[in-house]
Amino acid sequence: MRASPIQPTIDFDAPGEQHGFLKLPYSHDASAWGAVMIPITVIKRGDGPTALVTGGNHGDEYEGPIALSKLASTLKASDVTGRVIIVPFMNYPAFRAGSRTSPIDQGNLNRSFPGRPDGTVTEKIADYVQRYLLPLADYVLDIHAGGKTLDFVPFAAIHVLADAQQQARADAAMRAFGAPYSMRMLELDSVGLFDTAAEAAGKVFVTTELGGGGSASAASVGVAERGLRGFLVNAGICASAGNGHNGARTTTLLDMPDGDCYTTSEHDGLLEMCKDLGQSVEAGELLARIHDATRTGARPREYRARRSGLLAARHFPGLVQVGDTIAVVADVVERGIAAGCASA
Repeated sequence: MRASPIQPTIDFDAPGEQHGFLKLPYSHDASAWGAVMIPITVIKRGDGPTALVTGGNHGDEYEGPIALSKLASTLKASDVTGRVIIVPFMNYPAFRAGSRTSPIDQGNLNRSFPGRPDGTVTEKIADYVQRYLLPLADYVLDIHAGGKTLDFVPFAAIHVLADAQQQARADAAMRAFGAPYSMRMLELDSVGLFDTAAEAAGKVFVTTELGGGGSASAASVGVAERGLRGFLVNAGICASAGNGHNGARTTTLLDMPDGDCYTTSEHDGLLEMCKDLGQSVEAGELLARIHDATRTGARPREYRARRSGLLAARHFPGLVQVGDTIAVVADVVERGIAAGCASA
């Protein structure tokens, strides 16, 4: 396969703190010999594991970009044993546009792996991450939130893996992140995901969903910051969580065992949620109503839970369309589990 057109302006093997770019040539009307400049930080000291920590996989999710930007400006080489690669805005064109997908090619980076070196801009980014960044990493954390169209209880998540040892290490890293909730997540379609690429490469992979609505709160950014530190401690890269982030925390373990967790809209209209995030739900209980927005006098359509559990996610905007996910109900496996930061 041909080499990637992306060139880093930093040296991944050099000790110390480096702040630079992944430079992707991109010729367009406003800049004939232009480039997409994706910010990247590498912090390295001595021999040890490497963590790749990313945000902005979707451009309208902000907890990752905020927490990772702060980490890049505060973490020092003296704080680490090993290496931390920080990419706060992985799909940089989407991030700059404040959109889920790239305005250049409409590419959804998290559905574009393994990518192509001779493909679209989004495919070139995916290819570089897959072939150049992932091989450097032992641990991978990709921070997500709900963006403009979803809202979540704040959780870290892993997937069920065939390799029991890899699964156990991922579970330990998820608990070390220490989000209020921890999810064993079911993907309805895992093809093209960064998650799938990292897991197939044998990495310890954790992702998150930390709120939504196309913005970030002080609380959701706090979860991301504490989680980052706990993740790096668990990886053996940082000696302590530091800055008060080492306090005892607990998490509620959730599970998404099958497709009945998802409630999908079969109507267009005005959404009325009848349950709030984090509330308990019984099978058959009313989750939402969709009101006809084209006329008055029509009875709303009712959507009921297909299983009992906890409302973990919901559609965010007030208007809903056919095919939108209205709600996700997850099983509560265990409450009050210690969210430790022990080294792996």
